[in-house]
Amino acid sequence: MRYACAVTVERSTVTRLVNLDLNLLLSLRALLAERNVTRAAAALGLSQPAVSAALARLRRHFGDELLTRVGNRYELTPLAVRLVDRTEAAVAGIERVFSAAPDFDPAATTREFTLLVSDYATTVLGAPLAATFARAAPAARLRLCPHRPEDIVGAADRLRAVDGLFIPHGFIDDLPFLDLYEDHWVVLVAASNPRVGDTVTLDDLAALPWVTVYHRPTAFTPAAQQLRAHGIEPRAQVVVESFHPIPELVAGTDRVALVQGRLAARLRPDDGVRALPCPFTTTPLVEAFWWHPMYDADPAHRWLRALLAEVCGTLPGIDRVDGRPQPE
Repeated sequence: MRYACAVTVERSTVTRLVNLDLNLLLSLRALLAERNVTRAAAALGLSQPAVSAALARLRRHFGDELLTRVGNRYELTPLAVRLVDRTEAAVAGIERVFSAAPDFDPAATTREFTLLVSDYATTVLGAPLAATFARAAPAARLRLCPHRPEDIVGAADRLRAVDGLFIPHGFIDDLPFLDLYEDHWVVLVAASNPRVGDTVTLDDLAALPWVTVYHRPTAFTPAAQQLRAHGIEPRAQVVVESFHPIPELVAGTDRVALVQGRLAARLRPDDGVRALPCPFTTTPLVEAFWWHPMYDADPAHRWLRALLAEVCGTLPGIDRVDGRPQPE
């Protein structure tokens, strides 16, 4: 009986898909992005009446206006807002299905590779990865998209629609990964901070205000979790969604922050901050590339993973004391 029900559900889904024109998906993506029929038509290379007709069909299908006029512009309805990410994921999935091939030639491919990354990973890997990628696959495109906390919480589903996610160990389980490089945490303080000398203590970290990243139950830095194991809860005075603004938010204040050594290595003397060793033992940060198992045997994805390993093999080491690159 359970099997018969499953077959009925599957046939029902197939019937609904057969009755849909998948070209509507491209129209939906353009309309959600442009929020204007004329601009969507231009982006698609279609006539305005054709896109207007597609919008009418989409409205009937969803039972929702999708675009509503507010003054002299259009805005997305609440349902349309929810459809933005789903539509992008669906288009990406379809493109991957129809671009699949038994062999892969990077020199000839025009495929787009989409990676979810933090500003930290982009800073460390972006330039060398882009350079190597361009040499090996000159007609392909590399898209680096900032990841969000919900991408990490729902990684198993999110990674179906993209090629992979850069994030250290400690956030994702039960998905294939490739270790890329190792890093460590340092404490950032203002050069002018009179309360901190040549070293920073646990008492300093407990007393001083913090600049923290994310600061949510499902989004945190592993080092901050390790600090809590010492009984210290960072007093977050400023919360940011990325690592790049941290030095400016620390400089000239009594705030402290945790940043990766590879970012600290890029600080300049005139940035007004100092990188000091953590006064507690931190587990090394191992940045990894994660993907969905469906891509394990995909030739293009295997090439991408080999390319990442090649690029990371050229990265310099990091001095664990002050976050400066080790001499070659």
